[in-house]
Amino acid sequence: MIALQDLQFLVRAGRAASLSEAARATGISPAAGSALVKRLETELGIKLFVRSTRSLRPSAQALAFLAECEEGLARIELAREKLLAGRQVMRGRIQLSLPSDLGRNQVLTWLHAFRGRHPEVSLGLQISDRIAEVYREQVDVALRYGEPKDSSLVALPIAPHNQRVLCASPAYLAQHGRPQEPKDLKQHNCLSFMLSDRNHDNWQFVRDQTRVSVRVTGAIQCDDGDAVRHLARMGAGIAYKSRLDVHQDLKQGTLIALCEDWQGEPAPLYMACPDRSQLRPSVLALRSFLVEQISALD
Repeated sequence: MIALQDLQFLVRAGRAASLSEAARATGISPAAGSALVKRLETELGIKLFVRSTRSLRPSAQALAFLAECEEGLARIELAREKLLAGRQVMRGRIQLSLPSDLGRNQVLTWLHAFRGRHPEVSLGLQISDRIAEVYREQVDVALRYGEPKDSSLVALPIAPHNQRVLCASPAYLAQHGRPQEPKDLKQHNCLSFMLSDRNHDNWQFVRDQTRVSVRVTGAIQCDDGDAVRHLARMGAGIAYKSRLDVHQDLKQGTLIALCEDWQGEPAPLYMACPDRSQLRPSVLALRSFLVEQISALD
């Protein structure tokens, strides 16, 4: 039987692409981390990681195994949180940072329902695509797309398997045609998103182990994800959005998913905070509630 802490180490190493970083995060030495991996490789009978002097990545055999481990660990943590939440009345204030589009168009509704379940919890909301500085600002936790690059942050998965999806309005497609392959995007007006002065205009896709990167161009660039979605709905161009952001639009047909035989970039959603001491029962209850709402989306 493999210990939970060993599985947690493997998942961290796979996410960070670094044994030493996973070792620091779990409080063991890099040498102990390397020995742990070798022991588990012997026990499981597979090679878990492919190593070079500069990089580490999961082996082809280990990819599915690590994905299932991560999902299983998340379920165990969620069960623990629900057990704790069921034992006490939630109180206090949570200062929460939310991304623009998801915050306004999905999470606000969920937060209203959460307060209906826990009326003694109050919320302070910061809704912006600017990444909150959780160490310096009055923020308890932040919802963020992508695992935080700062390995000192505590990051709890909310929607670990969320991905980006190409989409456009029926009006845009009627006027300009529908791209059949990612390379066709070069002939289209693409709505790129700017974050921290960086323009996200290099869109990546995967199909059958084939990776494709397309440098897109367009007449409009925007630093607000909600505005990008509205522009796409208006017919201003093709957007590359988190599937969570455009879930309702895809369901209602106001946006149409494109090139669906290609897999979009990962866009996992995490709840991040600087220290585990901030994971109070009310915060853990909120995290469990958000996972519940996302799991219920059809």
